[in-house]
Amino acid sequence: MTANPTSSVPPLTQRPAWRALEAHYQQIKDAHLRDLFAHDPQRGTKFVAEGAGLYFDYSKHRVTDETLRLLLQLAQECGLRERIDAMFRGDPINITENRSVLHVALRAPRDAVIMAEGRNVVPEVHAVLDKMSAFADQVRGGAWKGYTGQRIRNVINIGIGGSDLGPVMAYEALKDYSDRNMTFRFVSNVDGTDFVEATRDLNPAETLFIISSKTFTTLETMTNAQSARAWVLNALHDENAVARHFVAVSTNAEEVQKFGIDTANMFGFWDWVGGRYSMDSAIGLSTMIAVGPENFRQMLAGFHAMDEHFRATPFERNLPVLMGLLAVWYNNFFGAQTVAVLPYDHYLKRFPAYLQQLTMESNGKSVTLDGLQVNYQTGQIFWGEPGTNGQHSFYQLIHQGTKLIPCDFIGFSQTLNPLGDHHDLLMANLFAQTEALAFGKTPEQVKAEGTADALVPHRTFAGNHPTTTILAERLTPATLGTLVALYEHSVFTQGTIWQIDSFDQWGVELGKVLAKRIIPELQSKDEPQLNHDSSTNALIRRYRQQRGSRG
Repeated sequence: MTANPTSSVPPLTQRPAWRALEAHYQQIKDAHLRDLFAHDPQRGTKFVAEGAGLYFDYSKHRVTDETLRLLLQLAQECGLRERIDAMFRGDPINITENRSVLHVALRAPRDAVIMAEGRNVVPEVHAVLDKMSAFADQVRGGAWKGYTGQRIRNVINIGIGGSDLGPVMAYEALKDYSDRNMTFRFVSNVDGTDFVEATRDLNPAETLFIISSKTFTTLETMTNAQSARAWVLNALHDENAVARHFVAVSTNAEEVQKFGIDTANMFGFWDWVGGRYSMDSAIGLSTMIAVGPENFRQMLAGFHAMDEHFRATPFERNLPVLMGLLAVWYNNFFGAQTVAVLPYDHYLKRFPAYLQQLTMESNGKSVTLDGLQVNYQTGQIFWGEPGTNGQHSFYQLIHQGTKLIPCDFIGFSQTLNPLGDHHDLLMANLFAQTEALAFGKTPEQVKAEGTADALVPHRTFAGNHPTTTILAERLTPATLGTLVALYEHSVFTQGTIWQIDSFDQWGVELGKVLAKRIIPELQSKDEPQLNHDSSTNALIRRYRQQRGSRG
C-alpha cells in the first residue's frame, strides 16, 4: 500500500457522500434541536458512545440518523479505515517528510510489535521509558544531587511548542498527583521575562533544568538554555556544575556534550514523533518526575486504551471518528470556523492551549496530499477556558451572538478536591449550559415570565447551538491520556477527510528564517543596510532608535 492512498480517488467535493451531504444540509440546516428532541424521546441516550472510560454525548448536535449515515459514508469514501491501518502499520504517511507517524508506539505495551523502517520500535520506546523511570526515581528520592551536594527541589523544563505545551498541560492537569515538596516550572518564551520570573525565587544549587530540543539548536530553547547555564554558573562558579544541573531530551549528542551535559543523561526520541504528539515520550520527563513513573505509565495506559478503541471500534461507535466527522460537518457545511473547548475542571486550565497546537498546527493546511490547492475549509480555530470562569466571560457571545460555535464540554463525576457542594454546583453549571445552548428560551417563554415587551428580544435565546459533552468518572493520569488521544485521533480523522498531511508543519519555518536575518540587523552597532518592505524597515529603525545603546 502506498503512503498516499488518496491519489487515485476523486477530489473531496466531487465524492457522492460529500454531494449528498450538501443536499442533506439544505434540508436540515434550519432544523432546531427542540424539534429533534421532541420527535425522538430516546435521542439523549441514542446519540451517545462510550470508549476507554469516556462517555461521549453528541445528542445535542444538529444531526439526524441520515446525517451520521452520510458522514460515515464519507469516511469510507475517503479511505479512513485504510489510513488508520497504514498509521498503525508504520507506513510513512507523513509524505512531505517521508516519515512514519507512530506516536501510538510511545504508549504501546512491551510485547507489542510496531514496525518502522523494518524494525520493531517498541523495545526502543521502553528502553527510554526505563531510563526515564530510573532517573525520575533518583531525583524524587533525593539520590540525584546538585553540584554542591544539595537535594534537587526545583525542576525547570525549557522547550517550546510541543516540548513545552504538553509538559506544562500535563503537570497542571495532574498536579493533584505531583510531589508537592518539589517546584516545577516551564520556560518557553524567548522573552527574557519568562526565564527571569521562573527562576527569581529559586536556588541554583537545588535546581535541575531539562533542556527539551530534538536538534538542540532551536533558537528560543537554546537561548533560554544558555541563560540557564549562565544563571547556574554565576552561582556555582564551576563548569563541572553543568552536568549535575542539566539533562537533555534530544537526539543531538554532539551539541548536548558541547553544552556540558553528560550524554549518559540524554533522553532520546525519534523522527516518527511529531513535537505536538510527544508529551508521552521523553519530552514528558518533567511530568514523570512530578507524578512518578507509575502514574506516568498509567497515563500511557490511558493513551493506549483510546488508541485501541480508535483502531478497532466500528466507526458508528468510535469516539474520535464521531468527533472528527462532526467537526467536518460544522466546518464545511455550516461554516463554523471555531471550536470552544470548555473543561469543567480547574486542573485542565491549560488543556485548550495544548489543543490549539495539536489541532491548528496539524490541520492548518491549504494543499492536499497531492499538492493541490484545497477549495474547502480545513482546520478550525480552537480556544477555551475552564468552567465556570468562561461563563462570566465569552459565553454571552456563544448564547446570543451571531456566530455558530460548536462546544466541547468536559466534566467529571467525582472531584479530586471535595469541598462542600462545590462540585455539584460546578457540574450543574455544565449540564445547564449544554441545555441552554441547545434549547434556548423562546419569546413566548420570556413573555410568560411577565417580561415587558420591549425587553423580550433581549432576553430571548435562540438555542440550537451544538455541544458535545464528554463525561468521565475522575481526572486520573489514565483519563488524561484518553482525552489527549481522543483529540489526536479526531485530528487524524479530519485530516484524512480533508486529504491533507496532518503531521508536517512547514508553516512555522518561514518566520524563523526571517527572524535569523533580522537579528543581526537589530544588534549591529552600525546602521544596517535594510532590504525589507517599507513597513519592516521602518519598524526596525524605530526599534533601534528607541532601544538606544545595549545595557
